[in-house]
Amino acid sequence: MIVLLDVKIVLSTLLYQPSLFLVYFFSIDPKRKLKQLEIDFVANKGSKKYYIQSAYEMPTEEKLRQEKRSLIKVGNSFKKIIVVKDNIRPRTDEEGIVTMGLINFLLDQNSLDL
Repeated sequence: MIVLLDVKIVLSTLLYQPSLFLVYFFSIDPKRKLKQLEIDFVANKGSKKYYIQSAYEMPTEEKLRQEKRSLIKVGNSFKKIIVVKDNIRPRTDEEGIVTMGLINFLLDQNSLDL
C-alpha cells in the first residue's frame, strides 16, 4: 500500500505537537484569516503572542513574498516567524520577521524568542 502524505500537514503537525509540552497555546485553523490573509498558527504564552507561518520551502522570491505577506499585514508588534523544512540558522529580515529551520524550531526551547 502506498500512503501519500500532504507535506504541509506533516510540517504543521510537527510544529504543533512539541509546543504542547512548552506551555504554548496554538490556534490551528488553516482557514483562520487575519485581515483577509491566512496565518498558520497563533501561539500565546502569557502576554506574548507569536504569529507562525510554516513553509515547506521558499525557493523563489515570489514564494518568500507570499509567506511574508500575511505576517506583514497583521500590523502589530508581536513576533512573526516563518519555519521551513531546511536546516537553516534563524535570521531576521528588515521587517523583523524571523525565518528558521524546523530542527531549530523544534529543538531550541527558546526558538520563539530568538
